[in-house]
Amino acid sequence: GFLFWTVGVWLFSGTPDPLRAGFAALSVLIMGYPCALGMATPLAIMRASGEAAAQGILMRSGEAFHVFKNITTMVFDKTGTLTQGKPTLVATLAPGGDAQTVLQLAATAEQFSEHPLAQAIVEAARAQGLALTTATDFAARPGRGVQARVDEQMVLAGTSRFLSEEGIDIQPLQGALTSVQEQGQTAVLVAVEGQAVGLLALADQIKEEARTVIEQLQQMGLEVRLISGDNQATAQAVAQALGIRRVQAEVLPGEKAEAIRDLQQHGARVAMVGDGI
Repeated sequence: GFLFWTVGVWLFSGTPDPLRAGFAALSVLIMGYPCALGMATPLAIMRASGEAAAQGILMRSGEAFHVFKNITTMVFDKTGTLTQGKPTLVATLAPGGDAQTVLQLAATAEQFSEHPLAQAIVEAARAQGLALTTATDFAARPGRGVQARVDEQMVLAGTSRFLSEEGIDIQPLQGALTSVQEQGQTAVLVAVEGQAVGLLALADQIKEEARTVIEQLQQMGLEVRLISGDNQATAQAVAQALGIRRVQAEVLPGEKAEAIRDLQQHGARVAMVGDGI
């Protein structure tokens, strides 16, 4: 009875105030039945977890909701998070050589890799009717590329950093490499028997909703960062398109966790979105 009397006072005396009436009713309920407050919190967390799951967000525990309100920095990786994660081959460049041969060799070397870029290269080669031959001595270098023996020739396909670390002169491809990177595309360089022979340019479309999400996070006062294994020019081009001002590029998969820890050591409370690959 007291509950109805309290609500009635706020609704029917003077100027009706439904909001205050609701707060008053809640106060009466809590005073009369304190256990209700204890039940309300887990119920709210369960409801929020359900809503998150419907959006593809899985929470390890309800504690995540309590921690998230203290976040100051949101870190994204690029491929498959801000981009569609479905790269496509847009060009094969082979200065002084045959572009189809370069694509065929690269696809043959990449056919055992599960990386999205490798799969895109293989799909492009098959779409062009190129036969993939046998590859042996295959080895994947996370964050760098692959190497394999194709028709008795050692083929490397990967980043400019990877080829340079293997002692390969990439200067013949530098002009094409710069052009591809400035367009926000990813370059996969190809070398055969220690010689740089060509470059594959791949594009991965930015998700339509990515820009809106970034803007909303920034409006909430969060610092947004991009951490990518891609080169600086490509990562910077994507970041600029999305309005992200802080970029860390050429970060290998095993180095991304360390990059997050470094931010935390400098006082940031960090949440990361992505698979970290």
